[in-house]
Amino acid sequence: KLGNAGYRVYDASRVREHLAPARTVVDLHIEKLTDNWKHLSNFDILTIQLKEFEKFYDLAIAHHQPSLVVIHGVGTGKLRNEIHDILKTKKEVKSFVNQYSADYGYGATEIYFGY
Repeated sequence: KLGNAGYRVYDASRVREHLAPARTVVDLHIEKLTDNWKHLSNFDILTIQLKEFEKFYDLAIAHHQPSLVVIHGVGTGKLRNEIHDILKTKKEVKSFVNQYSADYGYGATEIYFGY
């Protein structure tokens, strides 16, 4: 019936075929997310970054990825702290770590999922 009403109907076992591709690394630097950011307030920038994080976190879960690296930068630590607070509430997260990496310095958090 939903198909007749104009909705796309997919076989649930094939749902991942219709999802956007997942990423193993997500860079949340604002200049990577939008070209038009210089006029934005810190609150607006943080909101955009957190929405992008949630989007790729959800895709990682939907695709059953074993891990996800989130590049948040060093800065004041506000974005990192917000992400860590969110991760503490997620049941799919087995662990996460913000340690020095040759690729990202201290500016990234590695998230490991336990399904």
